[in-house]
Amino acid sequence: MSRPELLVLTGLTAPGVEDVVTRIRSLDPDVAVLHHDLRDVGDGLVRRRLRSRDSDVTTTVGLAHGCVSCTLREDLLPQLRELAGPGGPARIVLHLDPALEPENLCWSLLHVLVGDRPVVDDVELLGVVTVVDAGTWFADATGDATLPERGCPELGRAEDGADERTVAQVAVGQAEFADVVVVTGTADPWELARLDAVLARLAPAAVRLRAGGLDERVLAPGAARRGRPDDVHAPLLRGTPPLDGECGVRLVVFSARRPFHPLRLHDALDVLLDGVVRARGRIWLATRPDAVLWLESAGGGLQVGHAGGWLHGAGDGAWEAASPERQAFAALGWHPRFGDRAQDLVVLSHAADPDEIDAVLREALLTDLELAAGPDVWSALPDPFGWWHTDPCEPAADVVAGAEHHSEEEH
Repeated sequence: MSRPELLVLTGLTAPGVEDVVTRIRSLDPDVAVLHHDLRDVGDGLVRRRLRSRDSDVTTTVGLAHGCVSCTLREDLLPQLRELAGPGGPARIVLHLDPALEPENLCWSLLHVLVGDRPVVDDVELLGVVTVVDAGTWFADATGDATLPERGCPELGRAEDGADERTVAQVAVGQAEFADVVVVTGTADPWELARLDAVLARLAPAAVRLRAGGLDERVLAPGAARRGRPDDVHAPLLRGTPPLDGECGVRLVVFSARRPFHPLRLHDALDVLLDGVVRARGRIWLATRPDAVLWLESAGGGLQVGHAGGWLHGAGDGAWEAASPERQAFAALGWHPRFGDRAQDLVVLSHAADPDEIDAVLREALLTDLELAAGPDVWSALPDPFGWWHTDPCEPAADVVAGAEHHSEEEH
């Protein structure tokens, strides 16, 4: 028996997403559409809606602990498993609430066990369809408002408080992870051209369709991502994005084979928060010779988090445990002194000067004199990256040498 095909549908603008649902159901009347409304998840309530050819049923589900993780574990994933059983539909569309980011959801489909196996053992994950509103997406993707500030509900609480993701994080993440991008709504020709330039660089392998001309291609995304998250050591340039500028939009590729000075990098990060849609990549701090740090920004928000270790100096076991792709990438760029340690960042700018971005980041690297001083001196440099850091930043003057090293930062 063949497994049912699964499409993940996401987007911030509810009317536009619902229009796409309607069009998909007209293309395939036998599709089942599963949606979890998370507006009241903080109160332990989720509204599950299942639409098929002959029925449209909404069920209110009570959760013992009202949070997104509980929704996934206790209801959404088990419901998918049930739909994929005998007598179920040949195609399922999982219509995500914006609180459920597609990359995290797909990771759960691939890795979280429901019973004794992940859901992808029972469905064929075709990929992600993201709906982008032409008139609002660019402002969403370049702003700094959090979801609560936007009027979205507080989606459950953890020890550190309510969900404080930014709208830009969600908007950019949805488009970046797409196999198909469906553009809805209206905008003037300049805005449409700029949006197309951004999407061509943010998700170069994704098929881009206009909602008015939606056809069977939305049901067969092809072989872009197919819902598979990237490893942090994967190539930062996906597919073949244009490297020249268009409508002020341009990709900046920054690489270097010496470490960043932590304090100067901390001060330099502002260059990634103004006129930039997205920045992402691997960084190496002089104070943390063994740690790979992952930097990611969207609009006016930025995070830095620990992403494992470099292969150099980690012993034979680390090399053997690495994927063949990572081994090949490390071997190609191996440095006689630093091994695979390097700075690799890609910045998607729309109003920032690419040359200024490159210059500011290069000024944050160790100078020749600092580099010659060696790791013992580097370890005593002031390091403002604490275990958990939020804006407003701690003044640099208050950071003492030898301060506790961090594994995650959020701006």
